[in-house]
Amino acid sequence: MQFYGTTPRHDLTYSDVFLVPSRSDVTSRLDVSLAPDDGTGATIPIVSANMNSVTGKRLAATLARRGGLGVLPQDMHLQDLDDAIRWVKEQPVAFDTPYTASPEETVADALRRLPAVEGHGIVIHGADGAYLGCLAATQLGSALPDARLGDLLHGALTSLDAEDLPDARAAFDVMSAAGLEFAPVLDHGRVVGTLSRKSAMRSTIYRPALDAHGRLRVAAAVGINGDVASKAKALAAAGVDVLVIDTAHGDQDGMRRAIHTVKGLGLGLPIVAGNVVTEQAVRDLVAAGADILKVGVGPGAMCTTRMMTAVGRPQFSAVLETSQAARELGAHVWADGGVRYPRDVALALAAGGASVMIGSWFAGTIEAPGLLDRDANGALFKESWGMASTKAVTGRFERLDAYELARKTLFAEGISSSRIYLDPQRASVEDLLDMITTGVRSSFTYAGARSVAEFHERALVGIQSAAGYEEGKALPVSW
Repeated sequence: MQFYGTTPRHDLTYSDVFLVPSRSDVTSRLDVSLAPDDGTGATIPIVSANMNSVTGKRLAATLARRGGLGVLPQDMHLQDLDDAIRWVKEQPVAFDTPYTASPEETVADALRRLPAVEGHGIVIHGADGAYLGCLAATQLGSALPDARLGDLLHGALTSLDAEDLPDARAAFDVMSAAGLEFAPVLDHGRVVGTLSRKSAMRSTIYRPALDAHGRLRVAAAVGINGDVASKAKALAAAGVDVLVIDTAHGDQDGMRRAIHTVKGLGLGLPIVAGNVVTEQAVRDLVAAGADILKVGVGPGAMCTTRMMTAVGRPQFSAVLETSQAARELGAHVWADGGVRYPRDVALALAAGGASVMIGSWFAGTIEAPGLLDRDANGALFKESWGMASTKAVTGRFERLDAYELARKTLFAEGISSSRIYLDPQRASVEDLLDMITTGVRSSFTYAGARSVAEFHERALVGIQSAAGYEEGKALPVSW
């Protein structure tokens, strides 16, 4: 990356900069590879944050199916983490993971998990596990809230036979010819997944992130305190593909000890460590054994660190400096936080990031943990919170006695409750991935880059005023 016609005299964040178009011979966005090549096996440079309100097992599986990587949070109990990792590994690759329910559940129950949007549905199983039928999510929107799901199974929803779907293009063609937007996929009468016409089409564009056994990849986080070695070994035994050693202030001796401990176990897994924002911190953590550095202090939407402590650094400059140091050492950087638009993801990659970690942006999706609620105007939302907030700290240390818990929560910071609204046009994390990767692919073509590595080299970045940033926004109304 190089700056266009200027040299910055102060630290910059994403809204301070823009990409300048360069001569290009890349004729199509589909000629671009977004694979980060950071040793994680991801095929797109998108990682979901290890936040309780962002990454659960369903979001991690969905993200991996499209080539990204979900990081399960360290606050989950070890048994729950083990179960979540094994669950992700069991999920279908060619088809979507079904939403399931019993016939006794009501429409209101189902709508807390799955809104009435096209391309989704819910599979109904009896008490004995037998497949009873499937309901398109759009049917739920016109049914009475207290209606039993089993009573809505009037006539079977057309199903697809897995043996008739040799590849994603064939699946799309079958569904298109039959006029199907959504259908369950059966193999000898057993449900093996669901499929929408759009998800079949996506499978022709995205390449899943798979392990050596052809299963979806997943990452998990551990903290720097307690028995780090035992937890890391347990996660490796469960099948985790990437270990993230995570704490708010990664440039500390406790982090270096934790990295050294995990590296010494010889698990053969990439080690991600952070968060940091300086060149020296990168050098120290790589020396301790880190392969990837998580970069960002304070840019997240749920984070109040900068306002509470004045600690942090504008994210573009943090990524730029740390990625240059990491590259010299054969390591990589994940840009963690501060992205609001696809442009910000592109700029994080231009600055040298291998991947970009996304938190709150994903928290309002169908696949994110938690149930859907409605506000006074009927708009759907999910609750989100910061990982240093009182809510998160209370959950993390719930097993402490009342006095010790009170001491911990006294020093909490961050937002404990925020409503992240479901976008009716982009209800799924996959919809957001489409938007993000489309924008980033276009950024690559403007730079004449066919890969992340070429984008790192060819990106031309200018510095703009606040007015310049505002000029780039679409008008919400006409003149």
